Amino acid sequence: MEANHALISNHTSQIDFLPLQGTDYVEFYVGNAKQAAHFYKTAFGFQSLAYAGPETGMKERVSYVVRQHKLTFVFTTSLRTDNEIADHVYQHGDGIKFLALKVTDAKDAWIQTTKRGAKSYMEPVVLEDASGKVVISGIHTYGDTVHLFIERNDYHGAFLPGFKQWESDYNPSDTGLLYVDHCVGNVGWNQMNKWVDFYEQVMGFHNILTFDDQDISTEYSALMSKVMSNGNGFVKFPINEPAEGKKKSQVEEYLDFYKGEGCQHVALATNNIVQTVTELQSRGIEFLKVPSSYYDELLDRVGTIDEDLAPLRKLGILVDRDEEGYLLQIFTKPVEDRPTLFFEIIQRKGATSFGKGNFKALFEAIEREQDQRGNL
Repeated sequence: MEANHALISNHTSQIDFLPLQGTDYVEFYVGNAKQAAHFYKTAFGFQSLAYAGPETGMKERVSYVVRQHKLTFVFTTSLRTDNEIADHVYQHGDGIKFLALKVTDAKDAWIQTTKRGAKSYMEPVVLEDASGKVVISGIHTYGDTVHLFIERNDYHGAFLPGFKQWESDYNPSDTGLLYVDHCVGNVGWNQMNKWVDFYEQVMGFHNILTFDDQDISTEYSALMSKVMSNGNGFVKFPINEPAEGKKKSQVEEYLDFYKGEGCQHVALATNNIVQTVTELQSRGIEFLKVPSSYYDELLDRVGTIDEDLAPLRKLGILVDRDEEGYLLQIFTKPVEDRPTLFFEIIQRKGATSFGKGNFKALFEAIEREQDQRGNL
């Protein structure tokens, strides 16, 4: 992995034409933004941040913005039918529309990516109010998902021009979620390499890890995945595609119910996964569970760790190690009725990988859920 970091660093200094500062926000198109925002405040510990709607001059839709540390989610609902937002929710259910990336120059980001073949979603626009200005541009990626480039160096408002600060009397405490670690996209059969090429050629990313159907397989199903990272490593997008198996894989189930390609899960970082997961469970978030036998040989597999094994076993937290250190991770069950969107909670203790040693146990847990839904 050190060699990979050196490679990324060299590329960054030479040809990083799209310097990214991280994830600015994740925006969901949903059927009821007011209720979605309340759920994420209650269950995940987000705080009210900003609002836009008819009261702020936005006549056709409403958006609620919530934040926890450096993690910002936006929930947007159309107030009418026959438009992009309503059509997106009708086809996909509640789902991620925008993966917004923070840049120092949104115009240049758009120029650099579109001249390399990206399909434009939004030419650079300047939004201004009394708090300053924001420049936004955007390009299409897999499915109906869009990358927005957000330049907000000269803005000091709550979120974006057109939004007002949202103050609420209901402010549940946070759960220790810090920032987006990575976002995973599910694409169709034989489409992974197409999108790997897109991120390499259009956005200057690099393939830092590859998992084939031998790495990610069970008795019944398999998938393949490649992890794409930008130059400084702040933004990582694993790309999954189905692989042949005896039964339907989780990626196939996603594609069936989402009605196309899209963002399958967002990994949320924490510095204390035991505390975070304990709090999330107490608020009603359900997690996938692996058999207790997973922990019987865990320390033989990963070596010494700082954590007590008992709470990890109790909560179902997985552990894996690479050359840089180890990580702890756990996955929620789908947070919606369609078996599409879920979240990963991850704590890195040096590790830069994605839990390859946990794939078999994790995917068997997912298959048990699929089987209960009748979709395996």
